[in-house]
Amino acid sequence: MEIKIETNELLDRLPPHLKQYIKPQNYEQYTPINQAVWRYVMRKNVDYLAKVAHESYLGGLKKTGISIDEIPSMYGMNRILKEIGWAAVAVDGFIPPNAFMEFQAYKVLVIASDIRQLENIEYTPAPDIIHEGAGHAPIIASPDYAEYLRRFGEVGAKAISSAHDIDMYEAVRELSILKEAEGISQELINAAEARVEELQNKKVKPSEISLIRNLHWWTVEYGMVGTVENPKIYGAGLLSSIGESVWCMKDEVKKIPYSIDAAYQDFDITKPQPQLYITPDFAYLQEVLEEFANTMAVRKGGWRGLKKLIKSKQLGTIEISTGLQISGNFSRMIKNEDNEVVYFETEGETALSYREKEVIGHGILRHKKGFRSPLGKLKGINLAIENMGPRDLQAYNFYDGKPIEFEFESGITVAGLNVTGIRNLRGELMLIQFTDCTVKYKNEVLFSPEMGDFDMAVGKEIVSAFAGAADYNSFDLETHNATSETIRPQLSEKEIELNSLYKKVREIRNSEEINTTKLQQIFKILGENHPTDWLLPLEIYELVSENNSDFSQEVLKHLLNLKKQRPKVAHLIEGGMELLEMKTKEVIN
Repeated sequence: MEIKIETNELLDRLPPHLKQYIKPQNYEQYTPINQAVWRYVMRKNVDYLAKVAHESYLGGLKKTGISIDEIPSMYGMNRILKEIGWAAVAVDGFIPPNAFMEFQAYKVLVIASDIRQLENIEYTPAPDIIHEGAGHAPIIASPDYAEYLRRFGEVGAKAISSAHDIDMYEAVRELSILKEAEGISQELINAAEARVEELQNKKVKPSEISLIRNLHWWTVEYGMVGTVENPKIYGAGLLSSIGESVWCMKDEVKKIPYSIDAAYQDFDITKPQPQLYITPDFAYLQEVLEEFANTMAVRKGGWRGLKKLIKSKQLGTIEISTGLQISGNFSRMIKNEDNEVVYFETEGETALSYREKEVIGHGILRHKKGFRSPLGKLKGINLAIENMGPRDLQAYNFYDGKPIEFEFESGITVAGLNVTGIRNLRGELMLIQFTDCTVKYKNEVLFSPEMGDFDMAVGKEIVSAFAGAADYNSFDLETHNATSETIRPQLSEKEIELNSLYKKVREIRNSEEINTTKLQQIFKILGENHPTDWLLPLEIYELVSENNSDFSQEVLKHLLNLKKQRPKVAHLIEGGMELLEMKTKEVIN
Protein backbone atom coordinates (compact mmCIF):
# COMPACT_ATOMS: atom_id res chain seq x y z
CA MET A 1 0.00 0.00 0.00
CA GLU A 2 1.44 3.36 -1.06
CA ILE A 3 1.85 5.97 1.67
CA LYS A 4 0.22 9.31 0.93
CA ILE A 5 2.75 12.03 1.65
CA GLU A 6 3.12 15.62 0.57
CA THR A 7 5.77 15.57 -2.11
CA ASN A 8 7.98 17.75 -4.28
CA GLU A 9 10.47 17.18 -7.09
CA LEU A 10 13.24 16.00 -4.76
CA LEU A 11 11.01 13.43 -3.06
CA ASP A 12 9.72 12.22 -6.43
CA ARG A 13 13.32 11.35 -7.37
CA LEU A 14 13.82 9.05 -4.40
CA PRO A 15 14.18 5.35 -5.33
CA PRO A 16 11.59 2.88 -3.97
CA HIS A 17 14.02 1.34 -1.47
CA LEU A 18 14.28 4.72 0.28
CA LYS A 19 10.59 5.57 0.02
CA GLN A 20 9.79 2.50 2.11
CA TYR A 21 11.16 4.29 5.20
CA ILE A 22 8.93 7.35 4.80
CA LYS A 23 6.04 7.53 7.23
CA PRO A 24 3.15 9.98 7.49
CA GLN A 25 3.85 12.64 10.09
CA ASN A 26 0.38 12.28 11.69
CA TYR A 27 0.49 15.80 13.04
CA GLU A 28 -2.70 15.23 15.05
CA GLN A 29 -0.79 12.75 17.26
CA TYR A 30 1.18 15.58 18.86
CA THR A 31 -0.35 16.30 22.24
CA PRO A 32 -0.56 19.75 23.86
CA ILE A 33 2.26 18.63 26.18
CA ASN A 34 4.35 17.74 23.10
CA GLN A 35 3.76 21.25 21.77
CA ALA A 36 4.76 22.75 25.12
CA VAL A 37 7.97 20.70 25.16
CA TRP A 38 8.84 21.95 21.66
CA ARG A 39 8.13 25.56 22.65
CA TYR A 40 10.18 25.40 25.85
CA VAL A 41 13.21 23.85 24.12
CA MET A 42 13.05 26.23 21.18
CA ARG A 43 12.67 29.34 23.34
CA LYS A 44 15.62 28.28 25.51
CA ASN A 45 17.70 27.30 22.51
CA VAL A 46 17.10 30.43 20.47
CA ASP A 47 17.90 32.61 23.46
CA TYR A 48 21.12 30.76 24.29
CA LEU A 49 22.22 29.69 20.80
CA ALA A 50 22.07 33.25 19.53
CA LYS A 51 25.31 33.69 21.48
CA VAL A 52 27.10 30.38 20.82
CA ALA A 53 25.77 28.87 17.55
CA HIS A 54 27.18 29.34 14.06
CA GLU A 55 25.92 32.56 12.49
CA SER A 56 23.71 30.70 10.00
CA TYR A 57 21.56 29.11 12.74
CA LEU A 58 19.06 31.86 13.55
CA GLY A 59 18.66 32.89 9.92
CA GLY A 60 18.31 29.22 9.03
CA LEU A 61 15.36 28.81 11.39
CA LYS A 62 13.47 31.45 9.40
CA LYS A 63 14.62 30.15 6.03
CA THR A 64 13.50 26.60 6.79
CA GLY A 65 10.11 27.64 8.16
CA ILE A 66 10.69 26.40 11.70
CA SER A 67 8.49 28.08 14.29
CA ILE A 68 9.51 28.60 17.90
CA ASP A 69 5.95 28.21 19.12
CA GLU A 70 4.75 25.02 17.42
CA ILE A 71 6.07 21.75 16.05
CA PRO A 72 6.72 22.14 12.31
CA SER A 73 4.74 20.16 9.74
CA MET A 74 6.55 18.29 6.98
CA TYR A 75 4.35 20.00 4.42
CA GLY A 76 5.32 23.47 5.60
CA MET A 77 9.00 22.57 5.87
CA ASN A 78 9.07 21.05 2.39
CA ARG A 79 7.42 24.07 0.88
CA ILE A 80 10.15 26.34 2.29
CA LEU A 81 13.09 23.91 2.07
CA LYS A 82 12.37 23.69 -1.66
CA GLU A 83 13.65 27.26 -1.95
CA ILE A 84 17.13 26.15 -0.85
CA GLY A 85 17.06 22.92 -2.88
CA TRP A 86 16.29 20.47 -0.08
CA ALA A 87 13.34 18.43 1.21
CA ALA A 88 12.37 16.60 4.41
CA VAL A 89 10.64 13.31 5.19
CA ALA A 90 9.27 11.78 8.38
CA VAL A 91 10.56 8.36 9.49
CA ASP A 92 10.12 6.07 12.49
CA GLY A 93 13.19 6.63 14.68
CA PHE A 94 16.56 5.25 13.59
CA ILE A 95 16.85 3.87 10.06
CA PRO A 96 19.82 1.84 8.72
CA PRO A 97 22.98 3.99 8.37
CA ASN A 98 23.42 3.47 4.61
CA ALA A 99 19.80 4.47 3.96
CA PHE A 100 20.20 7.55 6.16
CA MET A 101 23.29 8.56 4.17
CA GLU A 102 21.60 7.93 0.84
CA PHE A 103 18.72 10.25 1.76
CA GLN A 104 21.32 12.97 2.37
CA ALA A 105 22.87 12.29 -1.03
CA TYR A 106 19.45 13.06 -2.55
CA LYS A 107 19.35 16.31 -0.50
CA VAL A 108 16.57 15.01 1.73
CA LEU A 109 16.59 15.51 5.50
CA VAL A 110 15.41 12.48 7.47
CA ILE A 111 13.29 13.65 10.39
CA ALA A 112 12.10 11.31 13.13
CA SER A 113 8.61 12.69 13.62
CA ASP A 114 8.19 11.64 17.27
CA ILE A 115 9.08 14.08 20.03
CA ARG A 116 10.81 13.44 23.35
CA GLN A 117 8.81 13.09 26.53
CA LEU A 118 8.73 15.89 29.07
CA GLU A 119 10.98 13.78 31.36
CA ASN A 120 13.65 13.73 28.64
CA ILE A 121 13.31 17.38 27.65
CA GLU A 122 17.05 18.09 27.88
CA TYR A 123 18.33 15.11 25.92
CA THR A 124 17.10 11.88 24.38
CA PRO A 125 19.13 9.10 22.70
CA ALA A 126 16.21 8.63 20.32
CA PRO A 127 16.11 10.76 17.17
CA ASP A 128 13.17 13.12 17.43
CA ILE A 129 11.73 16.15 15.66
CA ILE A 130 13.52 18.56 18.00
CA HIS A 131 16.87 16.99 17.14
CA GLU A 132 16.22 16.60 13.42
CA GLY A 133 14.01 19.58 12.68
CA ALA A 134 15.48 22.20 14.99
CA GLY A 135 19.03 20.82 14.82
CA HIS A 136 19.78 19.70 11.27
CA ALA A 137 17.44 21.84 9.20
CA PRO A 138 18.56 25.39 10.13
CA ILE A 139 22.25 24.83 9.36
CA ILE A 140 21.62 23.63 5.79
CA ALA A 141 20.74 27.23 5.03
CA SER A 142 24.54 27.61 4.83
CA PRO A 143 25.44 26.60 1.23
CA ASP A 144 28.91 25.27 2.19
CA TYR A 145 27.46 23.11 4.92
CA ALA A 146 24.56 21.90 2.76
CA GLU A 147 27.03 20.73 0.11
CA TYR A 148 29.10 18.95 2.78
CA LEU A 149 25.97 17.16 3.98
CA ARG A 150 25.04 16.09 0.44
CA ARG A 151 28.55 14.91 -0.38
CA PHE A 152 28.79 13.08 2.94
CA GLY A 153 25.63 11.23 1.98
CA GLU A 154 27.13 10.16 -1.35
CA VAL A 155 30.29 8.83 0.27
CA GLY A 156 28.55 7.31 3.29
CA ALA A 157 25.99 5.43 1.20
CA LYS A 158 28.88 3.47 -0.40
CA ALA A 159 30.52 2.56 2.92
CA ILE A 160 30.65 -1.18 3.61
CA SER A 161 29.18 -2.39 6.89
CA SER A 162 29.75 -5.54 8.93
CA ALA A 163 27.44 -7.98 10.69
CA HIS A 164 28.48 -6.25 13.95
CA ASP A 165 27.19 -2.92 12.59
CA ILE A 166 23.77 -4.42 11.91
CA ASP A 167 23.62 -5.83 15.45
CA MET A 168 24.69 -2.45 16.84
CA TYR A 169 22.08 -0.56 14.82
CA GLU A 170 19.27 -2.83 16.01
CA ALA A 171 20.44 -2.63 19.66
CA VAL A 172 20.70 1.18 19.66
CA ARG A 173 17.32 1.48 17.94
CA GLU A 174 15.69 -0.76 20.57
CA LEU A 175 17.30 1.16 23.45
CA SER A 176 16.19 4.54 22.07
CA ILE A 177 12.61 3.27 21.67
CA LEU A 178 12.44 1.85 25.20
CA LYS A 179 13.89 5.01 26.76
CA GLU A 180 11.25 7.20 25.12
CA ALA A 181 8.30 4.87 25.75
CA GLU A 182 6.06 5.23 28.78
CA GLY A 183 5.49 2.42 31.27
CA ILE A 184 8.60 0.43 30.33
CA SER A 185 10.21 -1.39 33.26
CA GLN A 186 13.69 -0.36 34.32
CA GLU A 187 14.64 -4.02 33.96
CA LEU A 188 13.96 -3.94 30.22
CA ILE A 189 15.85 -0.66 29.80
CA ASN A 190 18.81 -2.02 31.77
CA ALA A 191 18.90 -5.13 29.57
CA ALA A 192 18.85 -2.99 26.41
CA GLU A 193 21.62 -0.75 27.78
CA ALA A 194 23.69 -3.81 28.67
CA ARG A 195 23.28 -5.11 25.12
CA VAL A 196 24.49 -1.81 23.63
CA GLU A 197 27.41 -1.70 26.07
CA GLU A 198 28.33 -5.30 25.29
CA LEU A 199 28.42 -4.56 21.56
CA GLN A 200 30.34 -1.31 22.09
CA ASN A 201 32.98 -3.14 24.11
CA LYS A 202 33.30 -5.97 21.61
CA LYS A 203 36.74 -5.92 20.02
CA VAL A 204 36.07 -5.88 16.29
CA LYS A 205 37.95 -4.25 13.45
CA PRO A 206 36.03 -1.09 12.59
CA SER A 207 34.16 -1.26 9.30
CA GLU A 208 33.90 1.59 6.81
CA ILE A 209 30.38 2.44 7.95
CA SER A 210 31.45 2.55 11.61
CA LEU A 211 34.36 4.88 10.78
CA ILE A 212 32.30 7.21 8.64
CA ARG A 213 29.56 7.13 11.27
CA ASN A 214 32.17 8.46 13.71
CA LEU A 215 32.96 11.31 11.31
CA HIS A 216 29.24 12.01 11.00
CA TRP A 217 28.87 12.07 14.78
CA TRP A 218 31.77 14.46 15.39
CA THR A 219 30.68 16.84 12.61
CA VAL A 220 27.01 16.69 11.63
CA GLU A 221 25.83 15.71 15.12
CA TYR A 222 28.37 17.18 17.54
CA GLY A 223 30.51 19.50 15.47
CA MET A 224 31.85 22.92 16.40
CA VAL A 225 33.33 25.51 14.05
CA GLY A 226 35.85 28.30 14.57
CA THR A 227 38.85 28.07 16.87
CA VAL A 228 39.58 26.02 19.97
CA GLU A 229 39.55 29.29 21.95
CA ASN A 230 36.29 30.56 20.41
CA PRO A 231 34.19 27.70 19.03
CA LYS A 232 30.63 28.00 17.70
CA ILE A 233 28.06 25.19 17.61
CA TYR A 234 26.75 23.72 14.35
CA GLY A 235 26.14 20.01 15.17
CA ALA A 236 22.47 19.04 15.43
CA GLY A 237 22.96 17.05 18.63
CA LEU A 238 24.25 20.18 20.37
CA LEU A 239 21.79 22.58 18.76
CA SER A 240 18.83 20.48 19.87
CA SER A 241 19.93 19.73 23.44
CA ILE A 242 19.46 22.49 26.01
CA GLY A 243 21.71 20.50 28.34
CA GLU A 244 24.60 19.66 26.03
CA SER A 245 24.63 23.04 24.26
CA VAL A 246 25.58 24.57 27.62
CA TRP A 247 27.82 21.67 28.73
CA CYS A 248 29.86 21.67 25.52
CA MET A 249 31.10 25.23 26.07
CA LYS A 250 32.62 24.37 29.46
CA ASP A 251 36.35 23.84 29.94
CA GLU A 252 35.73 20.26 31.12
CA VAL A 253 34.92 19.31 27.51
CA LYS A 254 38.16 18.91 25.62
CA LYS A 255 38.24 20.83 22.30
CA ILE A 256 40.34 19.19 19.54
CA PRO A 257 41.16 20.55 16.05
CA TYR A 258 39.19 18.43 13.57
CA SER A 259 41.07 15.90 11.42
CA ILE A 260 40.64 12.43 9.95
CA ASP A 261 41.63 11.09 13.40
CA ALA A 262 38.01 11.70 14.44
CA ALA A 263 37.05 8.64 12.37
CA TYR A 264 38.80 6.48 14.96
CA GLN A 265 37.22 8.14 18.02
CA ASP A 266 34.18 6.16 19.16
CA PHE A 267 31.24 7.72 20.96
CA ASP A 268 28.58 6.74 23.49
CA ILE A 269 25.07 8.02 22.69
CA THR A 270 23.90 7.59 26.29
CA LYS A 271 26.38 10.07 27.84
CA PRO A 272 27.49 13.68 27.30
CA GLN A 273 30.56 13.83 25.06
CA PRO A 274 33.91 14.25 26.88
CA GLN A 275 35.58 15.78 23.81
CA LEU A 276 34.50 17.65 20.69
CA TYR A 277 36.18 18.55 17.39
CA ILE A 278 36.51 22.06 15.97
CA THR A 279 36.71 22.67 12.21
CA PRO A 280 38.05 26.07 11.08
CA ASP A 281 35.23 26.32 8.50
CA PHE A 282 32.76 24.14 6.60
CA ALA A 283 35.02 23.89 3.55
CA TYR A 284 37.60 22.05 5.68
CA LEU A 285 34.98 19.39 6.47
CA GLN A 286 34.96 18.54 2.75
CA GLU A 287 38.76 18.18 2.71
CA VAL A 288 38.72 15.64 5.54
CA LEU A 289 35.81 13.78 3.95
CA GLU A 290 37.72 13.38 0.69
CA GLU A 291 40.80 12.28 2.62
CA PHE A 292 38.72 9.57 4.27
CA ALA A 293 37.02 8.59 0.98
CA ASN A 294 40.48 7.88 -0.45
CA THR A 295 40.88 5.11 2.14
CA MET A 296 37.59 3.42 1.20
CA ALA A 297 37.09 0.37 -0.97
CA VAL A 298 34.93 2.39 -3.36
CA ARG A 299 38.15 4.10 -4.48
CA LYS A 300 40.78 1.48 -3.70
CA GLY A 301 39.06 -1.72 -4.85
CA GLY A 302 41.40 -4.74 -4.85
CA TRP A 303 41.31 -7.79 -2.59
CA ARG A 304 40.81 -5.71 0.55
CA GLY A 305 37.62 -4.21 -0.88
CA LEU A 306 36.28 -7.62 -1.88
CA LYS A 307 37.23 -9.05 1.50
CA LYS A 308 35.17 -6.32 3.20
CA LEU A 309 32.16 -7.25 1.06
CA ILE A 310 32.53 -10.95 1.84
CA LYS A 311 32.75 -10.26 5.58
CA SER A 312 29.77 -7.89 5.49
CA LYS A 313 27.38 -10.63 4.32
CA GLN A 314 25.38 -7.79 2.76
CA LEU A 315 24.49 -6.86 -0.79
CA GLY A 316 27.49 -5.15 -2.39
CA THR A 317 29.09 -4.33 -5.72
CA ILE A 318 32.51 -4.68 -7.30
CA GLU A 319 33.53 -2.85 -10.44
CA ILE A 320 36.29 -4.31 -12.59
CA SER A 321 38.63 -2.51 -14.95
CA THR A 322 36.31 -2.74 -17.98
CA GLY A 323 33.58 -0.94 -16.05
CA LEU A 324 31.46 -4.08 -15.57
CA GLN A 325 29.76 -4.00 -12.17
CA ILE A 326 28.74 -7.17 -10.35
CA SER A 327 26.19 -6.77 -7.55
CA GLY A 328 25.32 -9.55 -5.12
CA ASN A 329 26.35 -11.25 -1.89
CA PHE A 330 30.03 -12.08 -2.34
CA SER A 331 31.10 -15.36 -0.81
CA ARG A 332 34.58 -16.30 -2.06
CA MET A 333 37.74 -15.09 -3.73
CA ILE A 334 41.04 -16.63 -4.87
CA LYS A 335 44.19 -14.50 -4.77
CA ASN A 336 47.57 -15.00 -6.41
CA GLU A 337 50.93 -14.58 -4.67
CA ASP A 338 50.80 -10.81 -5.35
CA ASN A 339 47.47 -10.53 -3.53
CA GLU A 340 45.60 -9.84 -6.75
CA VAL A 341 42.08 -11.27 -7.02
CA VAL A 342 42.10 -13.90 -9.76
CA TYR A 343 38.63 -15.34 -9.11
CA PHE A 344 35.46 -14.37 -7.21
CA GLU A 345 32.02 -15.79 -6.48
CA THR A 346 28.64 -14.53 -5.32
CA GLU A 347 25.81 -16.62 -3.94
CA GLY A 348 22.13 -16.06 -4.60
CA GLU A 349 20.61 -13.34 -6.77
CA THR A 350 23.22 -11.36 -8.69
CA ALA A 351 22.99 -8.66 -11.36
CA LEU A 352 25.48 -7.20 -13.81
CA SER A 353 25.55 -3.49 -14.61
CA TYR A 354 27.54 -0.91 -16.53
CA ARG A 355 27.57 2.70 -15.38
CA GLU A 356 24.90 1.97 -12.75
CA LYS A 357 22.47 0.54 -15.34
CA GLU A 358 21.69 -3.18 -15.50
CA VAL A 359 23.15 -4.92 -18.53
CA ILE A 360 20.19 -6.14 -20.59
CA GLY A 361 19.58 -9.83 -20.03
CA HIS A 362 21.91 -10.03 -17.02
CA GLY A 363 19.62 -9.39 -14.06
CA ILE A 364 18.72 -11.66 -11.17
CA LEU A 365 16.58 -13.94 -13.35
CA ARG A 366 19.66 -15.05 -15.30
CA HIS A 367 21.97 -15.08 -12.29
CA LYS A 368 19.61 -16.22 -9.53
CA LYS A 369 22.10 -18.83 -8.25
CA GLY A 370 25.08 -16.52 -8.13
CA PHE A 371 27.89 -15.46 -10.43
CA ARG A 372 31.54 -16.49 -10.65
CA SER A 373 34.43 -15.48 -12.87
CA PRO A 374 38.21 -15.51 -13.19
CA LEU A 375 40.04 -12.19 -13.58
CA GLY A 376 43.46 -11.20 -14.92
CA LYS A 377 45.64 -11.83 -17.95
CA LEU A 378 45.98 -14.96 -20.05
CA LYS A 379 49.10 -17.05 -19.63
CA GLY A 380 51.86 -16.24 -22.08
CA ILE A 381 50.01 -13.26 -23.54
CA ASN A 382 50.97 -9.74 -22.51
CA LEU A 383 47.72 -8.28 -23.82
CA ALA A 384 44.68 -8.45 -21.51
CA ILE A 385 41.47 -9.70 -23.12
CA GLU A 386 39.81 -6.33 -22.54
CA ASN A 387 42.53 -4.63 -24.60
CA MET A 388 42.28 -7.01 -27.54
CA GLY A 389 40.89 -5.64 -30.80
CA PRO A 390 39.01 -7.85 -33.31
CA ARG A 391 42.25 -9.02 -35.00
CA ASP A 392 43.86 -9.85 -31.65
CA LEU A 393 40.84 -11.92 -30.67
CA GLN A 394 40.98 -13.84 -33.95
CA ALA A 395 44.70 -14.41 -33.52
CA TYR A 396 44.01 -16.09 -30.17
CA ASN A 397 41.07 -18.10 -31.58
CA PHE A 398 38.30 -16.09 -29.90
CA TYR A 399 35.67 -16.80 -32.58
CA ASP A 400 31.93 -16.64 -31.91
CA GLY A 401 30.43 -20.12 -32.27
CA LYS A 402 33.80 -21.85 -32.00
CA PRO A 403 35.18 -23.98 -29.14
CA ILE A 404 38.11 -22.48 -27.27
CA GLU A 405 40.39 -23.38 -24.39
CA PHE A 406 42.69 -20.95 -22.60
CA GLU A 407 44.58 -20.53 -19.33
CA PHE A 408 44.98 -17.51 -17.09
CA GLU A 409 48.29 -16.55 -15.47
CA SER A 410 46.74 -17.76 -12.20
CA GLY A 411 46.42 -21.29 -13.57
CA ILE A 412 42.62 -21.12 -13.95
CA THR A 413 41.54 -22.79 -17.19
CA VAL A 414 38.41 -22.17 -19.26
CA ALA A 415 37.21 -24.58 -21.98
CA GLY A 416 33.90 -24.18 -23.82
CA LEU A 417 31.99 -22.95 -26.83
CA ASN A 418 32.37 -19.20 -27.31
CA VAL A 419 28.85 -17.87 -28.00
CA THR A 420 29.09 -14.07 -27.94
CA GLY A 421 30.52 -11.06 -26.13
CA ILE A 422 29.31 -7.71 -24.78
CA ARG A 423 31.44 -4.59 -25.12
CA ASN A 424 31.59 -1.38 -23.10
CA LEU A 425 31.38 2.15 -24.52
CA ARG A 426 35.12 2.09 -25.25
CA GLY A 427 34.65 -0.96 -27.43
CA GLU A 428 36.36 -3.30 -24.96
CA LEU A 429 35.00 -6.75 -24.25
CA MET A 430 33.58 -6.81 -20.73
CA LEU A 431 31.58 -10.06 -20.79
CA ILE A 432 31.93 -13.30 -22.79
CA GLN A 433 29.27 -16.01 -22.88
CA PHE A 434 30.18 -19.69 -23.18
CA THR A 435 28.15 -22.89 -23.38
CA ASP A 436 29.28 -26.43 -22.55
CA CYS A 437 31.95 -24.78 -20.42
CA THR A 438 34.28 -26.11 -17.74
CA VAL A 439 36.34 -23.84 -15.48
CA LYS A 440 39.07 -25.40 -13.33
CA TYR A 441 41.62 -24.26 -10.77
CA LYS A 442 44.25 -26.81 -9.84
CA ASN A 443 42.17 -29.92 -9.04
CA GLU A 444 38.91 -28.04 -8.35
CA VAL A 445 36.09 -27.66 -10.84
CA LEU A 446 34.80 -24.12 -10.42
CA PHE A 447 32.12 -24.39 -13.13
CA SER A 448 30.76 -27.30 -15.13
CA PRO A 449 28.39 -27.62 -18.15
CA GLU A 450 25.55 -28.90 -15.93
CA MET A 451 25.42 -25.46 -14.29
CA GLY A 452 24.22 -23.85 -17.57
CA ASP A 453 25.80 -21.08 -19.61
CA PHE A 454 28.99 -19.56 -18.27
CA ASP A 455 29.21 -15.76 -18.36
CA MET A 456 32.80 -14.66 -17.84
CA ALA A 457 33.53 -11.16 -16.60
CA VAL A 458 36.42 -9.61 -18.51
CA GLY A 459 38.83 -7.43 -16.56
CA LYS A 460 42.36 -7.31 -15.16
CA GLU A 461 41.45 -6.15 -11.64
CA ILE A 462 38.84 -4.90 -9.20
CA VAL A 463 38.93 -1.10 -9.22
CA SER A 464 36.09 -0.43 -6.78
CA ALA A 465 33.98 -2.16 -4.12
CA PHE A 466 31.05 -0.62 -2.32
CA ALA A 467 27.87 -1.33 -0.38
CA GLY A 468 24.55 -1.78 -2.16
CA ALA A 469 23.62 -2.45 -5.78
CA ALA A 470 25.04 -0.65 -8.80
CA ASP A 471 21.50 -0.39 -10.18
CA TYR A 472 18.97 -0.35 -7.33
CA ASN A 473 16.26 -1.44 -9.81
CA SER A 474 17.98 -4.82 -10.15
CA PHE A 475 16.85 -6.06 -6.73
CA ASP A 476 13.77 -6.07 -4.55
CA LEU A 477 15.11 -3.76 -1.86
CA GLU A 478 11.72 -2.82 -0.40
CA THR A 479 11.90 -5.46 2.30
CA HIS A 480 13.33 -3.70 5.35
CA ASN A 481 11.72 -4.90 8.55
CA ALA A 482 13.04 -3.32 11.74
CA THR A 483 13.21 -5.69 14.70
CA SER A 484 11.66 -3.00 16.89
CA GLU A 485 8.99 -0.35 16.37
CA THR A 486 8.33 2.88 18.19
CA ILE A 487 5.91 2.31 21.06
CA ARG A 488 2.96 4.71 20.84
CA PRO A 489 1.77 5.84 24.29
CA GLN A 490 -1.78 5.12 25.42
CA LEU A 491 -2.80 8.07 27.58
CA SER A 492 -4.44 7.43 30.94
CA GLU A 493 -7.45 9.49 32.03
CA LYS A 494 -5.18 11.58 34.22
CA GLU A 495 -2.81 12.24 31.31
CA ILE A 496 -5.74 13.15 29.08
CA GLU A 497 -6.89 15.68 31.68
CA LEU A 498 -3.39 17.18 31.98
CA ASN A 499 -3.15 17.52 28.21
CA SER A 500 -6.51 19.27 28.12
CA LEU A 501 -5.16 21.81 30.66
CA TYR A 502 -2.09 22.44 28.48
CA LYS A 503 -4.40 22.92 25.49
CA LYS A 504 -6.53 25.49 27.31
CA VAL A 505 -3.45 27.50 28.34
CA ARG A 506 -2.20 27.39 24.77
CA GLU A 507 -5.53 28.70 23.50
CA ILE A 508 -5.50 31.50 26.07
CA ARG A 509 -1.95 32.48 25.06
CA ASN A 510 -2.99 32.59 21.39
CA SER A 511 -6.09 34.67 22.10
CA GLU A 512 -6.19 38.46 21.93
CA GLU A 513 -6.85 38.87 25.65
CA ILE A 514 -5.48 36.91 28.62
CA ASN A 515 -8.37 35.43 30.61
CA THR A 516 -7.04 35.38 34.18
CA THR A 517 -10.18 33.76 35.60
CA LYS A 518 -9.78 30.76 33.32
CA LEU A 519 -6.10 30.53 34.20
CA GLN A 520 -6.95 30.49 37.89
CA GLN A 521 -9.41 27.64 37.33
CA ILE A 522 -6.77 25.69 35.37
CA PHE A 523 -4.15 26.33 38.04
CA LYS A 524 -6.52 25.08 40.77
CA ILE A 525 -7.12 21.76 38.94
CA LEU A 526 -3.40 21.50 38.24
CA GLY A 527 -2.53 21.90 41.92
CA GLU A 528 -5.13 19.35 43.01
CA ASN A 529 -4.60 16.64 40.39
CA HIS A 530 -1.12 17.22 38.92
CA PRO A 531 0.96 18.85 41.69
CA THR A 532 4.37 17.71 40.35
CA ASP A 533 4.00 19.02 36.79
CA TRP A 534 6.42 21.93 36.31
CA LEU A 535 6.05 23.10 32.72
CA LEU A 536 2.38 24.13 32.75
CA PRO A 537 2.67 26.35 35.85
CA LEU A 538 5.65 27.95 34.15
CA GLU A 539 3.50 28.65 31.08
CA ILE A 540 0.77 30.10 33.30
CA TYR A 541 3.31 32.28 35.12
CA GLU A 542 4.58 33.53 31.75
CA LEU A 543 1.08 34.87 31.04
CA VAL A 544 0.47 36.56 34.41
CA SER A 545 3.94 37.51 35.70
CA GLU A 546 3.86 41.07 34.37
CA ASN A 547 0.83 42.19 36.39
CA ASN A 548 2.36 41.21 39.76
CA SER A 549 -1.07 40.21 41.11
CA ASP A 550 -1.90 37.94 44.03
CA PHE A 551 -2.45 35.17 41.48
CA SER A 552 0.94 35.64 39.82
CA GLN A 553 2.58 35.54 43.25
CA GLU A 554 0.69 32.33 44.04
CA VAL A 555 1.97 30.70 40.84
CA LEU A 556 5.50 31.93 41.54
CA LYS A 557 5.37 30.47 45.06
CA HIS A 558 4.23 27.14 43.59
CA LEU A 559 7.16 27.14 41.15
CA LEU A 560 9.64 27.91 43.91
CA ASN A 561 8.25 25.04 45.97
CA LEU A 562 8.52 22.73 42.96
CA LYS A 563 12.21 23.64 42.65
CA LYS A 564 12.74 22.35 46.19
CA GLN A 565 10.51 19.27 45.77
CA ARG A 566 11.99 18.31 42.39
CA PRO A 567 15.69 19.25 42.40
CA LYS A 568 16.26 17.38 39.10
CA VAL A 569 14.10 19.89 37.23
CA ALA A 570 14.94 22.95 39.33
CA HIS A 571 17.35 24.27 36.69
CA LEU A 572 14.67 23.86 34.00
CA ILE A 573 12.20 25.93 36.04
CA GLU A 574 14.96 28.46 36.64
CA GLY A 575 15.74 28.54 32.93
CA GLY A 576 12.13 29.30 32.06
CA MET A 577 11.96 32.08 34.63
CA GLU A 578 15.17 33.62 33.30
CA LEU A 579 13.54 33.85 29.87
CA LEU A 580 10.68 35.80 31.44
CA GLU A 581 13.06 38.18 33.19
CA MET A 582 14.86 38.89 29.91
CA LYS A 583 11.55 39.45 28.15
CA THR A 584 10.53 41.94 30.88
CA LYS A 585 13.84 43.84 30.55
CA GLU A 586 13.39 44.04 26.77
CA VAL A 587 9.90 45.52 27.22
CA ILE A 588 11.22 48.09 29.76
CA ASN A 589 14.12 49.08 27.51
